[in-house]
Amino acid sequence: MSDQEIQGFDGQPDVFYMQSALRCAHKAAAADEVPVGAVVVRQGEVIGRAWNQVEMLKDATAHAEMLAITQAAAAVGDWRLNQCDLYVTKEPCPMCAGAVVLARLRRVVFGCPDPKGGAAGGWINILQSESLNHRCEVTGGVLGTESAEVLRQFFGKKRTKEI
Repeated sequence: MSDQEIQGFDGQPDVFYMQSALRCAHKAAAADEVPVGAVVVRQGEVIGRAWNQVEMLKDATAHAEMLAITQAAAAVGDWRLNQCDLYVTKEPCPMCAGAVVLARLRRVVFGCPDPKGGAAGGWINILQSESLNHRCEVTGGVLGTESAEVLRQFFGKKRTKEI
């Protein structure tokens, strides 16, 4: 999708791509995974799309961001993703933020903050740490209410089942 085509979506490409990430989060919830979704975009094209698959893959590293970054690197044919942006429904954890820095993503856009474990300024800010070799632009709060609501509903159902 070209930048001109994206502008047709109310001139708000961040909202458009976050909606795609939210659809991924809903897929995670349907699979009984923590509902986080992520997409990687390069020059207006989604080149990585994933949702949490920790339980399904029995892999603690199978976070939406990690899987989407792996797909994007395969699509580009390089581990350097410096012309790419990551859209994720929840503020990345330290592991995912570390992967973002290593992959040299240009920008991270997230939905809801994670004050207890977020690494894009919530608990710590790995993505913009002066001591690391790469820093990326960070935009938080895009469709934050919707992103938080998916998580709230998921964990609300989990708590109800436990009672």
